[in-house]
Amino acid sequence: MKIFAVGMNYSAHNKSLHGTLHKTDEPVIFLKADSALLKDHKPFFIPDDLGRIEYETELVVRICRLGKTISERFAHRYYDAVTVGIDFTARELQQKLREQGRPWELSKSFDGAAVLGEWVEKDKFLDIQRIHFHLDINGKTVQEGCTSDMLYKVDEIVSYISKYFTLKTGDIIYTGCPMGCGPVAINDHLEGYVEDRKVLDFNCK
Repeated sequence: MKIFAVGMNYSAHNKSLHGTLHKTDEPVIFLKADSALLKDHKPFFIPDDLGRIEYETELVVRICRLGKTISERFAHRYYDAVTVGIDFTARELQQKLREQGRPWELSKSFDGAAVLGEWVEKDKFLDIQRIHFHLDINGKTVQEGCTSDMLYKVDEIVSYISKYFTLKTGDIIYTGCPMGCGPVAINDHLEGYVEDRKVLDFNCK
């Protein structure tokens, strides 16, 4: 399975990174290693040597059929479920890599950096682009978003990725994070919600 992720896909978060809204001509896509995947409520072990680790709360979609060069108008047929995921980022390392013009993977793809919640069938929602989600840490909401604020919509992302990669059943896509990223610390308790449904629950160690 492949783990895709979209960078800078929410207006406010995008502005916070650039000082002004900077919408690229195409979605910013990167990949995470399969060893980055963390699920089933397993704890996240904060790396000792990567500096500040920040959460990025995202809606994740699950690919349900084989597809290549998918038309945007048919893209909705190729995913069947959503959840909340955490795109953990070694922020200081990412800054250094960006300044050097190097890829982000070292700061985004380390073990445990792709936390995944429990899947909810897509049919439970009226509109994929009207889903609210949020993250609580130690009982306090620290990040929230709505898919209506995406710069590139889910169907656009699926179609775009399929131009370059054959999508296969079980592939997943982290669709970008809203404003509100922040650091995690040992003993933090993270809970992620799609609307009012808790789909993510784990601890940092």
